[in-house]
Amino acid sequence: MKHLKTLREKNHLSQQKLASMINVSQQSIYKYENGLAEPDIKTLIDLADYFNTSVDYLIGNTNICRKYEHLNEEELSDIEFEMIKEFRELPADLKSILISYAKKYNSKS
Repeated sequence: MKHLKTLREKNHLSQQKLASMINVSQQSIYKYENGLAEPDIKTLIDLADYFNTSVDYLIGNTNICRKYEHLNEEELSDIEFEMIKEFRELPADLKSILISYAKKYNSKS
């Protein structure tokens, strides 16, 4: 997986921390990063979701990192823009918690 290690390091995550966040072993992350094994489809999707990227980016089929990179700032309200700006500065584990909370909250609506 071409970009996994870069994404993990950019988000200041150890292999163990990332592994626990997506429910795989640290050894699996090591193998994915070093081309010794490939994740199953569910794990690949979990990784892409965790890093807010696409499966294509993870495996090297595109250089577009973010799923929502195409969002135009003019299409966002002031509060949406501010939230995105602040969210991008958070560590990956806190981002994951906030996303989980938002999904849970929205499913109750």
